[in-house]
Amino acid sequence: MLRASRAMLAMRHPLDAELAFSELLGTWWGERVPGLDVERVLGEGLITHAAASGKPAGLGVLAAIAALGTSPGQRRLAEQGMIALREQGLQVPEWASQLGRVVPLGAYVNSDLFGDTDDVVCVFGRGDGDGASVPEHALILVVDHNAGGVLRDAWVTTKVERLLQGCRERAAADEFTRFAELEPAQARSRLVRALRVTERVISGGGAGAAPLPVGPNAADLAGGSLATHFALANARVRTLPEPLGTAADDGVQVWRRDRRAVLAARFLASDEAAELSDSYTASRCADHIIAYGCDVDAGRPLRVSPRKVEAFLLRWLPGRVVLLPEEQEAMPHVLAAWVRWAGPRTGLPEVAVGATLDAVWEYTTEFTRVYRDPARPLGLRQEAVRRLLPDGDFSALARRMFAFPLLASDLISWAPEEFDPATPRGRRALLRLDHYGEYEAATPPSGRHSTGKDHWYRPVTGDDPDRERELDRHERLAERLWSGRPAELWSAARRLLDRGRDRASVLAELGGVLDAAADGADLRRRLDSL
Repeated sequence: MLRASRAMLAMRHPLDAELAFSELLGTWWGERVPGLDVERVLGEGLITHAAASGKPAGLGVLAAIAALGTSPGQRRLAEQGMIALREQGLQVPEWASQLGRVVPLGAYVNSDLFGDTDDVVCVFGRGDGDGASVPEHALILVVDHNAGGVLRDAWVTTKVERLLQGCRERAAADEFTRFAELEPAQARSRLVRALRVTERVISGGGAGAAPLPVGPNAADLAGGSLATHFALANARVRTLPEPLGTAADDGVQVWRRDRRAVLAARFLASDEAAELSDSYTASRCADHIIAYGCDVDAGRPLRVSPRKVEAFLLRWLPGRVVLLPEEQEAMPHVLAAWVRWAGPRTGLPEVAVGATLDAVWEYTTEFTRVYRDPARPLGLRQEAVRRLLPDGDFSALARRMFAFPLLASDLISWAPEEFDPATPRGRRALLRLDHYGEYEAATPPSGRHSTGKDHWYRPVTGDDPDRERELDRHERLAERLWSGRPAELWSAARRLLDRGRDRASVLAELGGVLDAAADGADLRRRLDSL
């Protein structure tokens, strides 16, 4: 990298240098090695190497990282290295003093009628110290709302007036295209959010971070023009003015639970939903449609489009939501009713609503195939799916996760034989760990070699009669939930959960009914009355 930077010393324009160094910093962007912080090793390693080089190329590298570094720590280290090299008498290249010194002159957003993507256009000039500046270049960042607001692409052009004029002319000629001016502070809020979402994808979520609900992975984003321009985009967004006050308008509305419930109720009471025969199942499907719009699509549950339908049916639902068989069957019909109801309310013309409905039925067959594929991701490890579905009965997944949630956890991923729900000993161990959170270190099972990094646990055994009786009751209930008999048991649990009850109280109420029932018929009657 240092050798490659020698050629950049001859550059005359700071924008050329910024683009070249942004590409250099993007060469390892998105690369992941288990147990290794690639950004730190290569980024900070390059800074250390450049500072120790004692060469003009090293000073140029440090000047570029001080302006374009993707983290405050990188920029601080680069500045310290620049000071050290200047003290040795090295001269910084002419363009280095102007790196990052740009003035934001305006912002615009270009999108289509469906609102699937926003092309955010930010115009910059080079500051001359007096505040006067003319447009030098425009940075265009593409935000994909169907993928949770991730950045899909980025590029730079110096033909600013030609770009803006072309956008205006296209918007005037095409009723499906929108082009409008955006406040620079508003553009900053939107782009900061998009950069954070994109970094989540690239980093794999990070410690404690939830995975992106739907959309690309790191390999989809790394290696293209987005990687080339990501460092420059970060630096340019930092130059945009921050919003006044504490509220930053990033275009994302906050939908609390009560607002979502009101929206669902309005839809279910509409003429468009009148043809849905099972109102209970339709309500659950509508909840998922609203959740996707609120949590993934920038707080826009009413927005509908063919691309959004595709992302919802073929990626988000199969990857994040466990649907009951009747919900799988009903979902396309509920979604079609939602499109007919929501489309006109957002001003979508009839032809666009029709195109979205065509997409619903076009993807229905594929949705059925993808959703019922036992190898689909589900947000679970394949080992967890295997444990939960040893018989391949996908319809049992939800109730088995409810009965034995620890089967899907990392806590017991290393000792499946210790926690096998098919054996009384394994069930007891699972429930004791779930019930009381008690376990102790143990030696690895026979035949398994410990590397020193493995941690083996077994549930603590107890002699408290009351607690053992409680476990007996829990085990009888869990066995029934695992097998699905009677079917009324899981139906009752779902109804209680839908009313906002937590898992512990639902288990307690179901256990009480199980104890009180005189026979199978009495048990089904009591469960139906819950």
